[in-house]
Amino acid sequence: MLITTNAIVLSKLKYKDNDLIIKCYTQEMGIVSFLLRGVLKSKRGTSKIAYFQLLSQLQIVLTHKNNRSLQSIKETKLNHIYSSLHSNVLKGAIVMFLSEVLSNTLKEEEQNETLYSYLENTLLWLDTQSEYANFHLLFLLKLTKYLGFYPDTSQIDFPFFNLYEGKFEIKESNKYTVSRENLILLKTLLGTTFDALKSIKINAKQRQSFLSMILLYFELHLGSFKTPKSLKVFNQVFS
Repeated sequence: MLITTNAIVLSKLKYKDNDLIIKCYTQEMGIVSFLLRGVLKSKRGTSKIAYFQLLSQLQIVLTHKNNRSLQSIKETKLNHIYSSLHSNVLKGAIVMFLSEVLSNTLKEEEQNETLYSYLENTLLWLDTQSEYANFHLLFLLKLTKYLGFYPDTSQIDFPFFNLYEGKFEIKESNKYTVSRENLILLKTLLGTTFDALKSIKINAKQRQSFLSMILLYFELHLGSFKTPKSLKVFNQVFS
């Protein structure tokens, strides 16, 4: 069965000598993995590989077979052409880090239009920005809304936040209570938009501390979540 869908590239892995396995988040089917045979062998294949950079936004025609874990792609074209996401070194570090997080967290093989729209629009936003040092923090925080564990803000005026419970509390309860500095930033980010991010001024140490907190939050609520391998390099780039 032929299916046409938009797709965002999450990961790519060399398979044997000349093949690639590509994992995408698609608009129509959720997570789908593809086997690109011989793509590393020919000059024509080299041009095809350019389509499959991390977080590229594509329109693909795929041949879907229910009994296969790896599908095949019949046609590919770029759905959006980024102006800076793959050419800017700092944005490239964000792309590598977030693609690893998304590949680690997105597992559903079913349609989720709102999540796809969120990924599509936030990546396009990042592509056009010149100030984006805190982008990944708000991106991950808002992503929890689509994954089912967005912080409960009904008691946001309370002075403590419990990572395990995902809610604000009146008193400190256990080892999962966040620090005062991270609490202030959490409340700030919960009340802001991507367009207002540039007004939030924090240093590299605060940024790394909050990122460690949000990754722990993911780990506590997603049993299969693993700390991204690219985290160390990512922190060095933004230090």
